Amino acid sequence: MWTSPYVLSCFVGLTEKKLPFEVQTVALQEGEQRSAAYVRTSFTARVPALVDGDFSLSESSAIIEYLEDKWPAPAHAALLPSDLQQRARARQIMAWVRSDLMPIREERSSEYVFYPTDTLPPYAPLSRVALEAVEKLVSFAERVVPADGGALFGAWCIADTDLAMMLQRLVKTNEPLPARLRTFAEREWQRPSVQAYATASRPPHRPVLT
Repeated sequence: MWTSPYVLSCFVGLTEKKLPFEVQTVALQEGEQRSAAYVRTSFTARVPALVDGDFSLSESSAIIEYLEDKWPAPAHAALLPSDLQQRARARQIMAWVRSDLMPIREERSSEYVFYPTDTLPPYAPLSRVALEAVEKLVSFAERVVPADGGALFGAWCIADTDLAMMLQRLVKTNEPLPARLRTFAEREWQRPSVQAYATASRPPHRPVLT
């Protein structure tokens, strides 16, 4: 249904590097990710999975690193900063948004980012634990987002997309955010590679089986 933030990250990575690729959808709402054929490809029964010749790989962070290693700059666009410490910080951000802030992900699903809100079930006010997660997100983001709301490390990297995706869960559901974080999230969302995913044709909304 083109709502996965992890697919978004890999789609943007492939697009930024201008690598030719074909998207094959996996019907999560039908449990297709648990099929024997898909598990043989992905190993982890999760999306996305990258197939490169006879090699396949899942987990979006691993895919990003594979793309960066196999098709490095300057022949292809860089997905991570070249500076050692900035590169490490970008990896920290990528790992953190994938492993923390679960209450935000549960109460403001990615479907609210990619589908019009009037086509989805109404969302309830954020719970206490979700508000605590928002406070944690804002506190972290204010430490890494520049004052002008520009790219995290001066030049774009994939961590910008990943952090903006988390913030967009709040932007699209009209939650209050500091101005520079909103500016950052909206500016990143207009990047052509991100827009290519955000504006992709989607089927009518259907709940995903868990």
